Amino acid sequence: MKVIILAGGMPSTLTDEREKLPKPMVNIGGKPILWHIMKKYAAQGFREFVICAGYKIDMIKDYFKDFYIYQSDITVDLRTNTIKIHRNVSEDWKVTVVDTGLYSATAQRVSLVEKYTDGDSCIVTYGDCLDDIDIKDVAAHHRSHGKLATMVAARPSGRHALLAMDREGNYLGMRRDISREAWTNTGTYILEKSAFNFLTGNYSLEEQFLERLVERRQIDTYCHEGFWSPVETKRDFEQMQNLWNAGAAPWKLWQEG
Repeated sequence: MKVIILAGGMPSTLTDEREKLPKPMVNIGGKPILWHIMKKYAAQGFREFVICAGYKIDMIKDYFKDFYIYQSDITVDLRTNTIKIHRNVSEDWKVTVVDTGLYSATAQRVSLVEKYTDGDSCIVTYGDCLDDIDIKDVAAHHRSHGKLATMVAARPSGRHALLAMDREGNYLGMRRDISREAWTNTGTYILEKSAFNFLTGNYSLEEQFLERLVERRQIDTYCHEGFWSPVETKRDFEQMQNLWNAGAAPWKLWQEG
């Protein structure tokens, strides 16, 4: 099962304005967010990726084209213009980078890479979220329910305090706890091949695409109780960086080689 990663959005606001990086290429612990996501999937046995790129696609292409060198220690002889690689480190991944346009909505981006998917189903995820989702368990859940799509839901991050109010609208103070009934879309899905028939037009996954499946009762939900966090703000970025630096990153499901 291939993993489709949405990485085509506009420049990130997480780093210096002058850098203008695609958000998935912003570094956490010296590695792009995109690398962290792919490492997590590879650790669970999913090693074939299709990257839906757009903004600064050449940066993403160059990263994977020169991935072997980026991961290794090298000596460059400037006189002879030769490179000696001392520590050979790479990944057993197969990566396809596709130009899905600068202004395409998410559903259109996914529809444009259908020809690069194989088999009956695929995983779709965003390139700016980190999690410890057990994707094998999600796949088993998906197969057992027989729907065209399964959406992974998680608890809200609790970034904002919840307002406690009674039925008359009287303010009762702020709450930090999240209701056990509260869930949010993680942006991770498993789609059957036939679900691509509903990805027509320049629409978003969250709105038109999901609504079409809801109307046909063809979407199921997998509830993830573990870690999930979008990396949307500088505060998010700093929190993820701190977790990584402390050796406490929940999404790090792999062992160092």
